[in-house]
This record gives sequence, C-alpha cells and structure tokens, in this order.
Amino acid sequence: MNALPQKALPEVTSLINAYRDPAILLDRHYRIVTANRAYRDAYGEGAPLGQRHCYEVSHGFSVPCDEAGEDCPLKSSLETGGPRRVLHIHHTPSGEEHVDVETHPIRNEAREIVYFLEVLRHARAASPRAGGEGLVGRSSAFNHMVELVERVAPTETAVLLLGESGTGKELVAKAVHKDSGRADGPFVPVECSGLTEGLFESELFGHEKGAFTGAHYRKTGLVEAASGGTLFLDEVGDIPLSLQVKLLRLLETGTFRPVGSVETKKADFRLVCATHRRLDEMVRDEAFREDLYYRISPFPIHLPALRERPEDVVLLADTLLQRLDRSPGYILTEEAKDCLRGYDFPGNVRELRNLLERATILADGDTLLPEHFPGVCGGERPPGRSGPLPEEIIPLRDMEHRYLRWAAAQAGEDRAALAERLGVSERTLYRKLREARTGGE
Repeated sequence: MNALPQKALPEVTSLINAYRDPAILLDRHYRIVTANRAYRDAYGEGAPLGQRHCYEVSHGFSVPCDEAGEDCPLKSSLETGGPRRVLHIHHTPSGEEHVDVETHPIRNEAREIVYFLEVLRHARAASPRAGGEGLVGRSSAFNHMVELVERVAPTETAVLLLGESGTGKELVAKAVHKDSGRADGPFVPVECSGLTEGLFESELFGHEKGAFTGAHYRKTGLVEAASGGTLFLDEVGDIPLSLQVKLLRLLETGTFRPVGSVETKKADFRLVCATHRRLDEMVRDEAFREDLYYRISPFPIHLPALRERPEDVVLLADTLLQRLDRSPGYILTEEAKDCLRGYDFPGNVRELRNLLERATILADGDTLLPEHFPGVCGGERPPGRSGPLPEEIIPLRDMEHRYLRWAAAQAGEDRAALAERLGVSERTLYRKLREARTGGE
C-alpha cells in the first residue's frame, strides 16, 4: 500500500496545526506521525510523541482501545471508510477528562486509506472525577448520554430527556444550554406539573394589566423571559391534554400572544423537554397529542437510572459529599462503599444525596460507616434488589448482562482480577461487559 507522497506531509502537518483543539496524524497501526502544539501541550508531558501509539498516550493502554473494552474510532473509520466520532475518557497531565474524539480517514492518490486525522475536544458537559462541576460519571451508560449531549448541544434541535425521577434531568438540560450557541442567554425552567388551565397561558405567555380579575400589572411570560436562551419544560407529560394544543401552536408558529393583548409576539428560544413518563404509550392511549410528541422529540436522550451505572455510585457519593455544605470532609469506608454499590436506588441520584446528608448528621466524626445508612446497609432494607438476582424470570442473556454489571461494580477497576475470578480471558470479559452495557446491540 502506497503512503502519501512525501511532499504532501507538510500540507497535512499545516492542516493539523491550524486546529486550536488537540489534533494528530495517525498511521494505520495507531502510531502518531505528527501532532499539533495543542496536543503536545495536553498529552506530551515533555516526552517525544512521534511513533508512540495513540492508545498509549491517551489511555495508558498497552493494546488498542477496541481490545480494552472501548469503541475505537480509528478501527471504525477504517472499517466504514468514513469519519467516526466517539466519547472517551483520556488521561491528561491535569487528570482524567471526557474527550470527544473525531477521526477522519486520509487517502492517497490510489484512494487507499493511509492516515487518519484525529481531533480531540474537551467535553465540557461532564467530568469523570470526584468533585467535578455539573454532571459526574464515567460508566458506559453515562458516557453514552454525555456523547449525545455533546452532539446535539451546538444545534437548535429540540431535545427530549427521558428518565426516572431523580436522574438529574434539569442538570442535563443545563448542560445542553451551556454547550449551545445560546449559552449567554437565559435558562428558564418551567415545572409543568403545577400548571393548571387557568395558569398555563398566563405563566407561559404573560398577561396585560387588567386582562382578568387580579391582573393589577403587566406580567412577562416565561416564553418571553427565555428569549435568546433555552426554555426547559420539566415533566412535559403532565400537561393536560386540553392545554397541549396551546403549546403545539407556540411551537408550530413560533409566536404567542399575552393574555389580554392583541399583539402577537415572536418567540426565540431553544426547547428542551423532560419527563419520567412513557410518552409513546401516552400517545397510543390518546393521553398525549401525537403531533406535539413529534414536535418535542426529534432528539431523545435516555438518562440512565443509578442501577444502570453502578460503577458511578462511589464517584457520585464522593462528589455529593464535597458539595454538601458541611464540614469536616467526610470519608466513606470500604464497607459503606460496598453497601451503596449493592443498593438499587429507586430514587436515583436524588435518593443518594438524601442518604449521604442523613449519614453526615448521624456520624460523630468524619468517617461514614454502614451503620450510618440505616435501612440500606443494615436492618430492614427498602424495596429493591440487593444483588444480581431478579425478582422475576428473565432471559438468560439478560441475567448474564445483569450479573456482569453487578460483578463489575463489586470488583471496581481491577478487571484482570475479575476476569480470573470469572474464569474468562480479559478480552472476553471486556467484550461481554461491552455487550452488557449496550444490551448486546
């Protein structure tokens, strides 16, 4: 296979140096051919980068990403012949970071792929480290959610956040807003559960003075308040059917009229909605308008429940303890960590925060023990599975996936030891864990 002509390499190097983000040129064997200044600053640590493998520099791996349980963009790009974009956790001198990796194949005159241009952008929506701001996590389910946030945030596409109560839907909505072109505009949340028919139009669209009894002054509606920013409709599935047509009209026309006014105003906001309900089922039951459903759901994002990301429980616990306005700095014992990993958390992150706050009150010092989590780590446990066994008969494949997620949470980061205990090779374990996290898709 012929490489690029030698005279073409300076042009490619010049292209890489034009990027503000870290960028590298890779050959088909994962070796770094050249890197721009931003990449050397972020990953060089003073050592030469030429001919080193990208997975060695970014991850500290001794094998390519796809052999270590990761989705390798270079391999995918080579297989498809097109660009590939994935979210990884990379090691940097300042610590681990979520990084959006975009890989583009480069062909020679014979149209053969000989090099890859890889651009790496720091993902601002989340942190894989304890104490990070905003969203915190590192599990595959969490990273997939962050990858979707990173993709959709720069667009104007409406986003629908789907997940159980307590999974952090407003935090994710704020992350979409902060990473968008409207970040300098307002973020306006609307709690739809409390909007009665009499309040709906007044709250959303505002009203003029004297529009109805008690309207003693002009009120700016939340739609107008969100101008230039993001309107977040939380629990949109709770809007009564009779009021959904008013929201649909706003989204279809991009205009609204305050109550008591004859003047039509133009709306200017990016829409993000959230719900814990199954809107598709509500549409089938005619409890939610089908036309409105398709207006608000062009880009759905599933927020994983805490039991779907057990690897993140201790990381989140350490982060929440740092955020609690209490001192001294609290520490979880290994026994308490094991206990929390084995709990199902029906209330998700919100329940974890409440449990930690109660534990800091019960503790006499700065060490949190299992006894400080009554009902979870000792005594009668709340409803929910404490281990991998289901409460009903399920397919064996699903049982294996559930067991593997549970075992991985118990074992922590030592995958070699886990593979030995399970009686499989590390490569087989990584493959099975990837299938368990994606449902085998």
